[in-house]
Amino acid sequence: MVPTSLLASILASAGLGALIGLIRQWSEQVTNAEDPLDFGGVRTHTFWAVLGCVGAFASRDYTPLAFPVVLVVLSAHLITLRAPSERGFRMPGSTTLAGSLLTVFTGALVLWGHTQAAVLLAATTMVMLGLKQPLHAWTRGFTAQDIRVTLQFVAITGVLLPLVPNRGMGPFEAFNPYVTWLFVVLISGLGFAGYLAMRLFGPRSGMLLTSVLGGLASSTATTLAFSRRSRTEPGHSDLYAAAVIAACTVMLPRIVVAVAVLNPTLAWALVLPLALMALPGVIYGGWFWWTHRTAEADTSVGSPALANPLSLTTAVTFALLYALIAFLVKAAAHFELTSGILPLSFVSGLTATDAISLSMAESEHTGTITLSLATQAVVLATIANSLVKGGFAIALGSPALCRRVGLVLGLTVAAGVAGMVWA
Repeated sequence: MVPTSLLASILASAGLGALIGLIRQWSEQVTNAEDPLDFGGVRTHTFWAVLGCVGAFASRDYTPLAFPVVLVVLSAHLITLRAPSERGFRMPGSTTLAGSLLTVFTGALVLWGHTQAAVLLAATTMVMLGLKQPLHAWTRGFTAQDIRVTLQFVAITGVLLPLVPNRGMGPFEAFNPYVTWLFVVLISGLGFAGYLAMRLFGPRSGMLLTSVLGGLASSTATTLAFSRRSRTEPGHSDLYAAAVIAACTVMLPRIVVAVAVLNPTLAWALVLPLALMALPGVIYGGWFWWTHRTAEADTSVGSPALANPLSLTTAVTFALLYALIAFLVKAAAHFELTSGILPLSFVSGLTATDAISLSMAESEHTGTITLSLATQAVVLATIANSLVKGGFAIALGSPALCRRVGLVLGLTVAAGVAGMVWA
């Protein structure tokens, strides 16, 4: 690819550097309003980006040492820099050093012809600089238990996943340790994303958004939590019903996303039947939002109490459940008893949909079962799971919540049956 001219590269580098410096300067002024640190703002970051561009140009066309010298001189300057203040001398932190060097590399990438990468690098740097205060406020909300199980899971995943064998083992070669643990990481990661988002946004983000994020973490736990609340706080039954419906509905696209990671063909086959199942919940959610759009958010209604989905116990339980289902599916295929897969899917869906969904994705991918059977099995599992959550809501919730959730989930199940016929 023909690199851009030096003049255009300098202009682009200056613009990106100025944007980074703008965010950096604003962040420091907000964080230290009375005594902002002067470690570089708009002008300084503009110079650094241009310096990186020119240094990269000189290294490419004249002397290879030009760009390394720029990096060394800038690093030495920041390390030895002292900013005088009334409280003494303070050094720039690691963020300042990293942001400065990334700004230099932004200019260098522009000169080297990687403009898109430079824009992405600049945007990432700007976002991280601007999120200083929100991130600090967010992480203060984490508990020691959250941090412990997160580190535990990350450590086990990073150490165990590359070491476990990636081959079929046991009867019918149904157990693949690598695939099983990879699915644990996938499902736990999806749940953890919703859990983190709930901790980030909190109840002030609105009950519908909170329930959607709770559904990503655990739709069953969200259903149980809000159903119980409706019994003790019947005045909020309409709100809690909408929360339960939203959590149960978001489970459906979550299944498609998880399956798509392994088997895009099956994911596409699931789009239509699961979209039909999601339609009643989407319609109800739209109606609820429209009728309550002018009402003030009730911040007294907090988020559901959800456990951190990266718990090692949860991960091992899912792995065992997945291994059992994978074995039963392989056994059914081996003995030509594929008609038993649908009852197995229904029973599995009574507890959770993830294990059977991923097992069907793996089985269809390897040719163990047909695409039509895999699609029907996943849809049947979601029907069973919707029935269970509807039963929880009716057994634990207020009469008003029972009526709303019962109607919507009943239509969801009916749509699922129609989707199975279509599949």
